Amino acid sequence: MTRADPFYDALQKVRTFENLTASTRFTPLPQDWYVGCCDIVDSTGLLAQGHYKTVNMIGASAIAALMNAFGHAPFPFVFGGDGTSFAVPPHLAECAHQELAKLRAWVAQEFDVELRAALLPVGKIRKEGRDVRVARFAASAHLDYAMFEGGGLAWLEEQMKAGRFEIPPADPVQPPDLEGLSCRWNAVPAVNGQILSLLVLPHPEADTTEFNALIAAILSEVAGSERAGHPLPETGPNMQFPPPGLDVEARLSRGNAPAIFRKLTLLFQSAMAGLMFLRGRPTGAFDPTHYRNMISANADFRKFDDGLKMTLDCSDETRAALEKLLSQAQADGIARYGLHTQSEALVTCIVPSPMQDDHMHFVDGASGGYAQAAQMLKAMPQR
Repeated sequence: MTRADPFYDALQKVRTFENLTASTRFTPLPQDWYVGCCDIVDSTGLLAQGHYKTVNMIGASAIAALMNAFGHAPFPFVFGGDGTSFAVPPHLAECAHQELAKLRAWVAQEFDVELRAALLPVGKIRKEGRDVRVARFAASAHLDYAMFEGGGLAWLEEQMKAGRFEIPPADPVQPPDLEGLSCRWNAVPAVNGQILSLLVLPHPEADTTEFNALIAAILSEVAGSERAGHPLPETGPNMQFPPPGLDVEARLSRGNAPAIFRKLTLLFQSAMAGLMFLRGRPTGAFDPTHYRNMISANADFRKFDDGLKMTLDCSDETRAALEKLLSQAQADGIARYGLHTQSEALVTCIVPSPMQDDHMHFVDGASGGYAQAAQMLKAMPQR
């Protein structure tokens, strides 16, 4: 196992999400660290064709590739729907570069999809007047997710989309190790009326105190919803056979064997897992009821990624109240926002081991929520 970095390992975990609105919870990354990101070119085109699971699976694939390459040493990352942002200590920077190059080539070969990727030292980002600060939010007693602020990630993503700091695809093509990445659960229907995907970013000239007050008001409004807007039931999502997304998983999975053989292997594995979940009782050391409960507990449905990102199950009244807050903040030059509603949520998973409670579950709207909300945000006037 790759050694855990002492900086990230020593960060105190924040137990209450609302406490992240205090900037004192975030710590600047060391100057010699690297920040990276990747995203799908024209993800909105893929979403328009109905490839929602493909977008989310490719978006999360960088997390799985880096985790496996690092021997599961903890590092900060954030899932953005159609891509990922992350930070790594200097001794892992070259490895991260190689894995992103492999992933770009593999995704192009398997899906004919272009994945952008970039990597840059933190010091260079600070020279551009941006910063990268990180916190660790404990989603449950067994799992934490990284949160970011400072504008550095958003700036690097903008530069990447402009063609700067590009990581070229690997040549020849080599399959990355995406062990643990899966998408076998059904879409989760809304209970309270709609699944709302929400992005809130600070206006470039916004006062930090005013922006944090806005975020606190948003979270206070959401807290009044059932289970604070959690989009997954406490008992976790349902599964059907054959599971949706199996074809995408087969094409992403490691190895040079034809996709049909990979799919048959996954079908067999899914059938065995489906029988255990259908039985609903422990099989050996595996308890399917406990596992499904942990999916909900570990769900990554809210985050700070140079702004607030949330996937919520909410009512029309809650959405209207949020839009009132956000439109006023937009008019006051405090924040810009984008939102998208749909009837279901999607879950994309990374499961290092089904026998442990640290499996990760990234939640997005089932019709491309974060990516669609980003399109609305992009169309918003700067002031």
